[in-house]
Amino acid sequence: MTVVTEDKTTAVVQKPGAVRINWVRSAPWLYTIGLFVVWELLVIAFDTPVTILPAPSRIFQAIVQYWSPIWKNSLQTLFTTTLGFGLAVIGGLAIGLFIGWSKTIYAGLYPLMIGFNAIPKVAVVPILVIWFGIGTIPAVITAFLISFFPIVVNVATGLATIEPETEDVLRALGARKIDIMLKVGIPRSMPYFFGSLKIAITLAFVGSVLSETVASNYGLGNMMSSAQSQFNVPLVFAGLLMLAIEGIAMYALMAWIEKRMTGWAHRSTMAN
Repeated sequence: MTVVTEDKTTAVVQKPGAVRINWVRSAPWLYTIGLFVVWELLVIAFDTPVTILPAPSRIFQAIVQYWSPIWKNSLQTLFTTTLGFGLAVIGGLAIGLFIGWSKTIYAGLYPLMIGFNAIPKVAVVPILVIWFGIGTIPAVITAFLISFFPIVVNVATGLATIEPETEDVLRALGARKIDIMLKVGIPRSMPYFFGSLKIAITLAFVGSVLSETVASNYGLGNMMSSAQSQFNVPLVFAGLLMLAIEGIAMYALMAWIEKRMTGWAHRSTMAN
């Protein structure tokens, strides 16, 4: 109900007992449910074979039917992804700080980093199998390699974009280079760093599944590959759904950490 106050402004008065819906918080759930409903209806309308595109109901049925292997392989994939991502965070932060320390180091190492990142990681997996054999280690290393580059780039960019005027003022006040890095450079790069974690964690899942598909006997990648060879398409989609859930959960965790650690850098109304 809308009322007019004495200063000619309008105000919305909520009726007693009325339920106010937070559409922003409800939107992800509503859109997801809508997607599954439309998907189900289209499969029914076009009578699509289950070996081509299973309906969501068949996918959920496969999750219930194969819950034990899905759960075990999901935990394995989450473990390898988290471990590889953790190593990427440590290594990416250290090398990003090293590259951003000097323009000479930045100019020398950055092209090498770009060239390394341009190599398809699927081509690296066979080499990792030769070195470490089939199992968890190649999956962890692949997750590390594919999520490593965004962290390095963002940290180095945060350090490289310090305003020259700020450096000149600090040097005039007697600050050393290490002081500038600790007091200005590193705090400035933190929003870049925590923002890159959201990208890196999703890429880490790609690396883990890629390696599990080629060089592992465990994990969702191996499970989906086995299901594909048996034409068990609902199980393949069940694995994809579990990957999506894990990816969304880890992304939300990284977003929460970013907000807690660098909330001061997100003051725009667009960020809310």
